[in-house]
Amino acid sequence: MRIARDLISKKLTGQENVSRHKLLDSSTADTIARYKGDLPQADSISTIRLIESQAARAYWSAWSTLPVNFPKSDLPRVPDHWRSFGARVSPLTGSPRLAANPANAILNYLYSVLESESRLAAAALGLDPGLGVLHVDTPARDSLACDIMEPVRSAVDSYVLDWITRQPLKREWFFEQRDGNCRLMAPFAVRLSETASIWRRAVAPVVEWVAKQFWSTTQRRTQSAQAPTHLTQAHRHEAKGVGARPTAPRVSKRENLCPGCGKKIQDRSAKCSHCAKPGKMRNLINAARTGRLTANGPKAQAKRAIKARKNALAQHAWKESDQPAWLTPELFAGKIQPLLSNISMSAIRSALGISKWYASKIRQGYRPHPRHWRALAQLVDVAK
Repeated sequence: MRIARDLISKKLTGQENVSRHKLLDSSTADTIARYKGDLPQADSISTIRLIESQAARAYWSAWSTLPVNFPKSDLPRVPDHWRSFGARVSPLTGSPRLAANPANAILNYLYSVLESESRLAAAALGLDPGLGVLHVDTPARDSLACDIMEPVRSAVDSYVLDWITRQPLKREWFFEQRDGNCRLMAPFAVRLSETASIWRRAVAPVVEWVAKQFWSTTQRRTQSAQAPTHLTQAHRHEAKGVGARPTAPRVSKRENLCPGCGKKIQDRSAKCSHCAKPGKMRNLINAARTGRLTANGPKAQAKRAIKARKNALAQHAWKESDQPAWLTPELFAGKIQPLLSNISMSAIRSALGISKWYASKIRQGYRPHPRHWRALAQLVDVAK
């Protein structure tokens, strides 16, 4: 009872965290927390199983409408029932076995990898994987391995959830049999099997804790008074005065795929260069439209009117008699204007108080109004 209660309590804690922080469903998380609160009062294994099944029903109902994305180029070949997570129970079997869509097929495969690691971990500590505590013993199942993997299932769920919400699945990774069973293609299955080390590290402290509980109730026939920790090496670290290594699973890096065509792209990119072109073109068109509207708006027209009035008043106030006798059009064109090409636009703008566009024109050879000639002559050090 102690083992079954603790395993399911850890499982429900993980499901609550996934619901609250990954699915952002506080209502479902609160429901699972209430079921977890009933575990201390459970007086039989059957009651614990009932609590676990009720929590699972609420948990997987929160997954049912979760969208599953595929590259746009693959959508014509993707069945409609593949585009959402749907029910955890397969319509083919009435159980999670024989999944009918990719998301559930991925989950089933990773659970199988986790079960294999749990079976190996139990055997490594001298436990019989077939003698279960929570799951009923059957000839075709290692029930203790299924018990041990329960607390780690939520880590698998979180891994799959992050994948299907952040990256598209490619159509070529899956195939559908005639009966509707969705299966994984071999290259994709190989990629998923590479996560075995993640689940091995995650399940190690769980199976050692279970072994410790069994160890505490048996007559010890060895000199050691503690259960072995072959998987986490906790005893060895304690003897050396070294803290235990972190057991939290490290999530393996997934490929970043373009949501348009499914092509592998750089981690910081949102789309490949080909699929990003239409969006960039739309952005340029929208920016140009916004720029035209802004340039022809009331505020812009008012600013231009003020500037034009200011220039007209300056031109009207200027008199030709104010110009020095030595500053002739010939001198400006032959000596001053060629030197302006070496002067920066910012210097010309500051000297004359004009716009960047007008300063660029002057720098390129445009002759400004004569009232600016003296300032330009001083700028190129030609003034007398």
